[in-house]
Parts: sequence; structure tokens; C-alpha cells
Amino acid sequence: MQKQKSVPTSRVGRAARFGLLASKVAGNMLLGGAKSIASGQHKSRQELLLNAKNMESFANQLAHLRGAAMKLGQLLSMDSGELLSPELAAVLARLRSDATPMPHKQLTATMRKLWGDNWLDNLANFELRPFAAASIGQVHRAYTESGQKLAIKVQYPGIAKGIASDVDNLAYLLRLSGLLPKNVDIGPLINEAKTQLLNEADYNLEAQYLARYSDHLRGDENYCTPDVIAPLCSKELLAMTFVEGQDIDTLANASQELKNKALEQLITLFLRELFIFKLVQTDPNFANYRYQCDEQRLVLLDFGATRELPPHISEGYKRLLAAAIDNDKQAVADAAKHIGYFEEGLAQAYIDNVVDIFMLACEPLRFDGEYDFANSDLPKRIKELGLAMSTQSQHWHAPPVDALFVHRKLGGLFLIGAKLGAKLNINKIYQQSVF
Repeated sequence: MQKQKSVPTSRVGRAARFGLLASKVAGNMLLGGAKSIASGQHKSRQELLLNAKNMESFANQLAHLRGAAMKLGQLLSMDSGELLSPELAAVLARLRSDATPMPHKQLTATMRKLWGDNWLDNLANFELRPFAAASIGQVHRAYTESGQKLAIKVQYPGIAKGIASDVDNLAYLLRLSGLLPKNVDIGPLINEAKTQLLNEADYNLEAQYLARYSDHLRGDENYCTPDVIAPLCSKELLAMTFVEGQDIDTLANASQELKNKALEQLITLFLRELFIFKLVQTDPNFANYRYQCDEQRLVLLDFGATRELPPHISEGYKRLLAAAIDNDKQAVADAAKHIGYFEEGLAQAYIDNVVDIFMLACEPLRFDGEYDFANSDLPKRIKELGLAMSTQSQHWHAPPVDALFVHRKLGGLFLIGAKLGAKLNINKIYQQSVF
């Protein structure tokens, strides 16, 4: 059973968590330094900082704080690898998994605040143990008097009011720690983390996004979304119908045909999001999907991380993918510039390196035939190329934040395809979806 931990609700309490983390890291460094000297070794400050105990402390405290700490970590971990040390990348990867749920006492106090002292009168049954817990809130099963099964998403108390200070504290800690390269400006990511978190903390906004997706997909038997139970909802609570289905990663044991079908549905939806809806659910976490095998239907969950894309981003990626298929590197560079990748004065060698990464990332799209996701080392090759570029270039330029979210979605879909062992003709799907 997963251990429960109370979420710090006050700004002072949350700031104290960051102070505790800094003190623990400093203590581990002093102890490690003394041990290394005693043993005749002389470890650098970076080596002492990145020891296993410090990385464990870092991950545990960020997961306990949830919210801003986890979101900034997730935004940083969206990068293909050129920003992060392997140690920090491993820590941030842990933040993509479920957070620790809040204790029952804190949960019931939150429900009384949201629905009143007689909050259980709204339902026939409410399961106190959540079946999902993430950076902003946790989700519970419940039943109405008529027997309808619901999913109740409850926001962690204090998350919304502490967003700005949490993000600033974490950014300061990251800079102080030296875990990020000195020449990297994470300012845009910091601002975006605040904006994204404020949006995700507004469950009324998430309900609107869910409704928009339902409208876009109405009549399409490939997809299924929950229905919002509006009378029970508020900014801090989202009540939806519970949609049955199995965890999507269990399809790894299904037939090859069904694996391929599920990934085709995911990729087709993404292309529609990018080029038609201009509205992308940017968190491709396994937990955000279920699958109804009998109907061969994809269940879509959690629309908190939905993002509207500006037209120039959508158009830029359409041009970029078409150019990559044609193996036209100059057109790829032009499309990337249209998206916002290249500011004036960047070295041509840097631009060429970025274009090479794009060409590599489009390998499944350019492949002639069915691409075997499980047996591809494409993520590893992209990361190696990105790391090589970052060590050679003094002109590192942060990509547009919208692009980071698009890449996050693409990277997540690739991981799902690899997990399922899917094999698909991506070019064929692209041509059918776009043209």
C-alpha cells in the first residue's frame, strides 16, 4: 500500500521544505567530502552534489511538495537530453510517476470545505483511497444514489496559492545546486510552469477542455471521453462519469493487430490535435489513457495539461514534417525558424545540428514500411546528438515553449508505442490524416 503524506498547505510550510532539502543536500556533501578525503580521494563539488543520497532526497522532497515542484521538473524533463545531467534527468523522470496521496483526514477536511459538512449526502459511496494521484490532485471512485459510477478529482489543498513561490524556490535551488548548465536560461520555463500550473489548478477550465474534446470527437467510435457532472464541480473539484477500460500498457500482451490499432488511434488523434483542433493534451502519461478492447476504443482521461496552439506553430510543424519527408534540410530549417527556433545571429553550425535532430526525430515518418517501435533506439540517438551539440555549442537557444509541449507529446507517444511493441506505417497514417 502506498504511504500517505500530508500536503504542506501554507507558503511558509512549503518554503521550509525547500530549506530542509537544501540543508540535507549540504550535509550530504560535507559528509561525502570528508569521506573522500579520508580515503585519499578528492571528489569535485559536482561529484559530491550528484551522489545517490542527494538525488534521492531531491526526488522525495519534490514528490512530497507536488504541484509546482513536480511541474517544473516535468517541464525540464521534456527536453530530449541536451539540458540535463544524467543524474538530474533520472530524478525528474521519477516525477512523472504518481505522487504520494494525502491522508484521509486531510482529504475529508478538503471535501467538507468544498461540499459542506454533509458532503457525503451527494453520494451513495465514496472510496477514500484514491486510484490515481499526480502533481495537482488525486482521483477517487464514487457512486451516486442511482448507482452511476463517478471519478472525483480532488485538488491538493494549498497547491494553487503556492504556485508562484514554489516555482521560484525550486528554480533558485536548481541554480544554486549547479544541476543546470550555467549558460542555460530557464526563465521562460519558470514562467511557463507558473502559467501551466495555474491553468491545471482550475478544474473549471479542465472541464471546458474536456467538453471541447468531446465535441471534436463526437460520433467517432475510435475514442471515448468522460462526461462532466457539472452540479458537483468547482474550481478545486472535477466530477466525471467513470469510463471503464483497462490500463493501456496491458495491451503489450494483446495481439499485434490490437497493439497497432491503439497506437494508430493515438497518433491519428495527435495529428488532428496539431493540425485541425490546434488544441493538444500535452501529457501523454500512460495513466491518462485506458483501452476498451471489445470495442477497440481509446479512452481519453485528464485534460488538465491541455494547451491551445497558435496557428503559426501548427503551420510550422506541417511545413517541417513535409520538408523532412522530402529530405529538404533547408526547408526544415525554414519551418523551424517559423516555429520560433532560431533567433538572429545563431551560428550556422548550431542551426545545422538542430536540423539534424529534427531529421532524426522524423525517422518513423520517413521510414518506408512499418516502423518497429520496440526495437528502435531512436530516443537514445536523439539524446546523444543533443548532448554532443550542447557540449560543442556556445549558442544554446531555448526552443519555444509551445514546441516543448509538442515534443513532450511526441516523445510520450513513442514510449507508448515501444511499450506496446507496435509496428506502424507512420507515413501512411500521416498522409491520410493531413491530406
